[in-house]
Amino acid sequence: MRTVEGSLVVRDERFCIVASRFNETLVDRLVAGALDVLHRHGADDSQLHLVRVPGAFELPLAVQKLAATRQYDGIIALGVVIRGATPHFDYVCAQAAAGLQRASLEAGVPVGFGLLTCDTIEQVMERAGTKAGNKGADAALTTIEMVSLLRQIEA
Repeated sequence: MRTVEGSLVVRDERFCIVASRFNETLVDRLVAGALDVLHRHGADDSQLHLVRVPGAFELPLAVQKLAATRQYDGIIALGVVIRGATPHFDYVCAQAAAGLQRASLEAGVPVGFGLLTCDTIEQVMERAGTKAGNKGADAALTTIEMVSLLRQIEA
């Protein structure tokens, strides 16, 4: 049996991180985690771009437009949404997640899902570099692997 799976080595691939400015201090921790992973796995700054959007709801449109340019082999979407007292959280989270998936599927470009949807700031902190690791780093790892996998499938 032949097994096909992606590797975690960046060679000539180009990546774009799309990060929301809302909850920017927290999102910046995710960005740092993603950049650390990309650099550790072989990317240099000339292969990386960072695009900022206002909030999580705007991530899908920016990702869709960036993917359509075909300038990037993989895109990493990062943001933080914290539940409040209204149903706004549910709408933003659901639409952002669905939009990111749709953008990836339509363009055929891997999109790493690094959108934290948490009930409390403590949960965000746990997922942005403390107890539960860094979900920005996890999204970057997933994107690197999927870029490699798709290259093998398409070859």
